[in-house]
Amino acid sequence: MTIETSVTTDVPAGFEPHFRKSPLTEPWEPLYSKKTDKAVIIGLRLAKPHTNGRGLIHGGLIAALADNAMGYSCAQATGWKTTFVTISLAVDFIGTADIGQWLAVESDVIKTGSTICFAQSLIRADDVTIARANGTFRVVPKKEPVG
Repeated sequence: MTIETSVTTDVPAGFEPHFRKSPLTEPWEPLYSKKTDKAVIIGLRLAKPHTNGRGLIHGGLIAALADNAMGYSCAQATGWKTTFVTISLAVDFIGTADIGQWLAVESDVIKTGSTICFAQSLIRADDVTIARANGTFRVVPKKEPVG
């Protein structure tokens, strides 16, 4: 008897390998992103490294990816001229997802200012909303190279 363990690896149209790597997200690769006029959407095909002990998507993964997607969306909204540090992050978990589903974190920048950016996101598994997040980010001007 053979047990099927393969996971669909197809990536929806418009997504490319994510443009930025970090030590936190490295174990979750491959990550993908898609830039729209208003946001940076982060996506991935769920696999075993994304799960908790019950085999469901881990809430920490959702929180971290929502934080990233909202921060990148704030950066895009300001023309990538500044960076952002998270002040607060709130996540409401309203569903779950399974291995093999496509997870997409779709953000919306609510307001940007000279010191603060507010954003929200919906986290969807195969187009079904499983979580929502709100973030507040501190604007940090990029340092000019010395010399």
